[in-house]
Amino acid sequence: MKEILETERLILRQFTLDDAPFILELLNTPTWLQFIGDRNVHSIEDAENYLLNGSLKSYAENGFGFYAVVAKENGKTIGMCGLIKRDTIPDIDIGFAFLPNLISKGFGFEIASATLDYALNVLKIKRIVAIVNPENEKSIGLIRKIGMQFESMIQFGEKELMLFSTIQKSD
Repeated sequence: MKEILETERLILRQFTLDDAPFILELLNTPTWLQFIGDRNVHSIEDAENYLLNGSLKSYAENGFGFYAVVAKENGKTIGMCGLIKRDTIPDIDIGFAFLPNLISKGFGFEIASATLDYALNVLKIKRIVAIVNPENEKSIGLIRKIGMQFESMIQFGEKELMLFSTIQKSD
């Protein structure tokens, strides 16, 4: 398993199919379902397919993806954070999600700011965006805290989401 980066308390590493039980748990938490939506991951097999068609495919095609966030203290996977190239958005998107009992403990800021720095300075991606449900106040706060600025509302599927970016588009 390939480690991407390390912070004071966390390790960001590539997902493997062994992470399917964690994915099954995370994608069915109330906060994921409320703010991100049901991804129809209801079994280990669904979770393996989610990984195969998502992060694992993205590593091969783009050189990045969503990664497992692991607590150094106990080696447990506590969330995900990373970068995604969506078909519907021209820019690379940063995203994160944590198990509900670990939200508001500083892990999100620690790993999201390190991931953003990695994207801009190692991968040399010029512009990073984040999309977020306007009702998800905690994620909006974190996105602002890592230095991203609100740009516009965008249509994403049936939802209208807030789009934040690292730099403003020039007209």
